[in-house]
Amino acid sequence: MGISHLLTAALLVVGAPGTVSRPVLSPGEAAAFTPSAYLKWSGPYGAPVADPWRPAPIRTERADFVVGRGAFPTVQEAVNAAYRGGGTSRQWIAIRPGTYTGTVFIPGGAPPLTIYGVGDARLEFTVDATLTPAAWTALVNPDGRYAPGDPAWPMFQSCATRTQTNAGLCATVVWAQSTDLQLRNLTITNTLLDTVDGGTHQAVALRTDADRTQLEAMRLIGRQDTFLANADDPARIARVTVSDSYIEGDTDFVFGRASTVFTRTHFRLVTSRKPTGGVIFAPNTAPRHPYGFLVTHSLLSTDADAAAGYFGRSWDQGASATGYLPGVTPNGQLVIRDSLIGEGFRAETPWAPAATTGRPFTASIAPGRDLNDVTNNRLWEYRVQRLSPS
Repeated sequence: MGISHLLTAALLVVGAPGTVSRPVLSPGEAAAFTPSAYLKWSGPYGAPVADPWRPAPIRTERADFVVGRGAFPTVQEAVNAAYRGGGTSRQWIAIRPGTYTGTVFIPGGAPPLTIYGVGDARLEFTVDATLTPAAWTALVNPDGRYAPGDPAWPMFQSCATRTQTNAGLCATVVWAQSTDLQLRNLTITNTLLDTVDGGTHQAVALRTDADRTQLEAMRLIGRQDTFLANADDPARIARVTVSDSYIEGDTDFVFGRASTVFTRTHFRLVTSRKPTGGVIFAPNTAPRHPYGFLVTHSLLSTDADAAAGYFGRSWDQGASATGYLPGVTPNGQLVIRDSLIGEGFRAETPWAPAATTGRPFTASIAPGRDLNDVTNNRLWEYRVQRLSPS
């Protein structure tokens, strides 16, 4: 049975304000958290501009470049060709059925791109953030797909020349910096999966950095940090929509600072690598910006037999040395509304302490509360129904 049918059959209104460990929005409060609100603003956080984005369904009846047989054996070569063609008109890249191994970097400055799968198109690679930059370079570019003069060469070089000890968030299969990007009907997998222990092994499947990124009918699969909805410029708003998709992982596997709307999406927390303590969401929203992640008409599930999983936690990015600084440190914002929750999540304490600082989760339940008070967490639910075992 599809998610929408489950919602129609089972959704109930939660009328209580909840607790400090599991806060619930009132109907009046929830009215402010709609897709149009999350997608309304662009520009700098300090001076946001009303710029409503109303993305239409992705069209895939055209193919300017075809990957799989013929001129473009790899997705990267098709992206490079579209970039070199220039212009401001949308270009379509169709990917034939098959498994395409290796990374794909989509640089900023490309024309608007629609990249879509025709049938079962899979983009896969195994890359771990614990690699040194030198090891990452050797792993990612053995076939010379990134070379001086190529459109994605600056992206590649920004990782190859890192002075940090590890690859960090360069450990991604598909990395996009292009505005107005559309991705549809693709499976993107970081195949590191359970080949490592349950420790810290960031292994991103998809990273998006730019404004107006639209995902439809996608499958994003990994373990830690599967999908990064990012904003490359930390001072500016980036917007993302995800619909009719499936995202799988075990640790902070949907994370980032973009204003992101998830609709009819299945989030699956798996326990094959980490039996307990898994976390789905880890937003690092700018502290004064009211819109981080919105999850609506979706399903959160886990394969855990025991109630050991968390919905999410704030990512207090950059505060490991200082601790959480109210109004300075990112303060993740998330609303899960009109959605279903499967078994396996903690009933009384579904929100974990913050990543980076370990800041304990706490929310206000006071009358007239400020939902953007920087001294409290901003992780909420509204009209969420626990799905009983069948």
